[in-house]
Amino acid sequence: MPHAIEALASRLQALEDREAIRNVIARYGPLADRGDAQALAALWTEDGTYEVVGFATARGRTEIAALIDGPYHRDLMADGCAHLLGPVAVTVNGDSATAVGHSVVFRHHEGTFSAFRVAANCWTLRRDADGGHWRVQHRANALLDGAEAARVLLSVPVSAA
Repeated sequence: MPHAIEALASRLQALEDREAIRNVIARYGPLADRGDAQALAALWTEDGTYEVVGFATARGRTEIAALIDGPYHRDLMADGCAHLLGPVAVTVNGDSATAVGHSVVFRHHEGTFSAFRVAANCWTLRRDADGGHWRVQHRANALLDGAEAARVLLSVPVSAA
């Protein structure tokens, strides 16, 4: 019976980890849409990276926050926008994880919303040293515009679990 309890505890931990990771990713959109740059940047590790292929690479929380506080994103917010992410396929390996999925940014213009940016995403996450929270180590985001970069991101292996 102890083996069965250990197996059950392991399965429960895996489910909790995947749910926590999905929640980190789900928080991104509302934080971006309300312009909360500091809270959004706090989703990343101190040395984390956000790579928007063909646009910018931000290293560290200060640079990540600057993307949200910058004129490009502020103009997008002024028009009205919605950042939608997921669902994502998550693979957990101890204190690190990978999540692969899509994102869509809708932009408001003249009384209607249209898809402004449709992208592939690959997230690498790490559990805090204290074993508590999951944080983003690296996020790569590439437009699904026919270029190879997006297909590469979507090709990152994920487990079926």
